[in-house]
Parts: sequence; C-alpha cells; structure tokens
Amino acid sequence: MKRSEINAIMAEADGFMRSFGFALPPFAYWTPEEMRARRREIEGIVSGRMGWDITDYGQGRFDELGLFLFTLRNGRQAGLKRGGGMCYAEKLLISRKDQLSPMHRHYLKAEDIINRGGATMAIELYGSAPDGSFDESAGGTVLCDGIARRYGPGEVLLFQPGESITLMPGDWHAFWGEGGDVLIGEVSTVNDDETDNWFREPIGRFAEIEEDVPPDHLLVSDYAAWLA
Repeated sequence: MKRSEINAIMAEADGFMRSFGFALPPFAYWTPEEMRARRREIEGIVSGRMGWDITDYGQGRFDELGLFLFTLRNGRQAGLKRGGGMCYAEKLLISRKDQLSPMHRHYLKAEDIINRGGATMAIELYGSAPDGSFDESAGGTVLCDGIARRYGPGEVLLFQPGESITLMPGDWHAFWGEGGDVLIGEVSTVNDDETDNWFREPIGRFAEIEEDVPPDHLLVSDYAAWLA
C-alpha cells in the first residue's frame, strides 16, 4: 500500500468513527516526530502495539481484501498466562462494504465482535477439525448477545447495529460490511497479531508500505523501524 493511501484512509476513518460519537485518544493524532520525542513515556503504547493498523493482508487489493483497525488498549501475554493483571484488549474496526477480512481463527484470543453502527455486519463461520485446522464440514455454537446459536458450516450470520457475537479460539470466521460500511467494536482477551492469527490461506497480516509521502501518523507496524 502507498503511504499516501494509508494517510487518506486514516483521515476518512477518523471522520467515520466521529460520526458515531467515537473519538480516538490524543496519541492517535501525534506526528512521527512527536512519537519519537516522547518515546520514553509511551512504552505502554509501543509494547502494547496500540494505535493505527491498516492492512491489505499483503495482497494489494485493500478495497476488496482489507481492514481498518485501531487498538485502544491491550494487556500483556504474561498477565494472561498467570491469570491476573490487564488480560483484555479493545479495538475499533471499520469493515467497508463487501471488503473481506479473510477466513481465520485465533489460537488464544476470545473476542466479542460488536456492530457499533452503520450497515449490517456479516460473519461467515466454520468450526475446527480436531487438530484446530479449518474443516469445511464443521459447524458449531456461538453466543450472540449471550444467547446460544447453532451455525452450520459456512453459514453467514448477520448483525445489526447494537448486536454482537462472541468468538472463541477455534471459531473460524471471515467478515465484511453488508450493504455499506460498518463500525465494529472488538473486546477481547490480550491481542497479539504477530503470533495469534491462523489464516486459512497463506497470506500476510500486515501491509507492505511504499513510502511515496511522509506518514501523517505511524502504524503499529511502523514502531519497530521508526521508534527504535
């Protein structure tokens, strides 16, 4: 993805979120220079990989296959393993109309996916094989706003604003905006996008960036290079 495209997506996403009454924290608007200047005091942001995250899954087709995310808060795997401390995470996502977030599951993360506003949120579901791999013949059960719901293999569940689904590790899922763009909330256990995503197809989690213009704001995937 070109950096100019990423800058434009950030600005558009900020306006979309604000239209539903969601404002990002102040650090979201810091420039790369401000982030560098405050490097010592933002270790929690950097190590927690909080901030902007825009991906085309390395495929170069963001409008068809991609996702906008902003990580608002994130705990640590060490706390999750010992069963105490900050064991949770929260994100805001934007899934555009017919923009696919591809089929995947998580090894550890359990998550509530909430339609916070906009169009219909569509989620395609499959269960897992005994070894956790994708099984096109497997269905399962999920909680939708706390109510148990059975689903068949490949069934697409639709969620209107205010509705949600709880996905456990092993629930294979893909999602998109149905009929328009959707603002999505994610509340989960600790999030680790480096190691906790298992995609059905061999694709990347982060975009490759072409630096055609300077970044307005850093992505979480920029931190290692820009804030070293």
